[in-house]
Amino acid sequence: MGISQYLKVIGRGKVGARALPRDHAADLMGQVLDGTASDLEVGAFCIAMRVKGETPEEMAGFLDAVHERLEMLPASTRPLVVLPSYNGARKLPVLTPLLALLLAREGVPVLVHGTATEDRRVSSQDVLAQLGIAPLQEACEIDAGSVAFAPTALLLPGLERLLDVRRTLGLRNSAHSLVKLMDPLSPVAGDSLIVGSYTHPEYAESMAATIALTGADALLLRGTEGEPVADPRRTPQMDGFLSGRPLRLQEAQGGSLAVLPTLPQTTDAADTAAYTRAVLGGELPVPEPIARQVEHILHLLRKIAP
Repeated sequence: MGISQYLKVIGRGKVGARALPRDHAADLMGQVLDGTASDLEVGAFCIAMRVKGETPEEMAGFLDAVHERLEMLPASTRPLVVLPSYNGARKLPVLTPLLALLLAREGVPVLVHGTATEDRRVSSQDVLAQLGIAPLQEACEIDAGSVAFAPTALLLPGLERLLDVRRTLGLRNSAHSLVKLMDPLSPVAGDSLIVGSYTHPEYAESMAATIALTGADALLLRGTEGEPVADPRRTPQMDGFLSGRPLRLQEAQGGSLAVLPTLPQTTDAADTAAYTRAVLGGELPVPEPIARQVEHILHLLRKIAP
């Protein structure tokens, strides 16, 4: 059938474009992920949504399509924490692996998933490799107290293809928001908690509305350069969601911490891995905002599985 009928609705500019109902959005995204839409249609879709912006109803439909096609992981013995890591390090070291390992130290199974979307940034995968954590080769159960990394291509190749459109167009598209809310664990298999992050306030509102609409369990915060980890220099607002119902867990701190943590001087993967080992080994303190994030995640997990 193609997606041209949907392009006519979403592609009329910021003023003339209309939103798609959830089922139409799911059908559109499904065709894009399955590769039945042409490259020209996919490019038009990406630009149209970039201009129009996604509604929560459309994002919910896009997620429906993603979840229907994901390579789902088996349930773990405890609720799984899902950390989407797609932005990497720009000016600050990427500390998503540190967050993952701090949670694993508390007996939590943690899945980090992602792919490099910009060649110039150091990714969580790079740091995890330095820490001896290799990418999964197949979907499998994540043991309690361990961290695993799943490449996006393992979970859903069509989604990685859509992310790669950025390399051609030079612009982010709907996939970059989708990956921060998708859940690789089937709801019928077990419980999970998604740690979603945003970079701009408008995304906070749209992501919160999508989480509410889909009834997910999640923690939402303004992350570090788009990563799902609190900025180690200041404490951001953190909101929890239980079956889509919001719960304010942390108010944002005004300004920087009184005492700034010692951080690596570079974003290099080896330097970041060495810093991570030093924190885990007690040689350096856990940055206060990240320690609070760990506490809030553990609090939500206790609510999910008392």
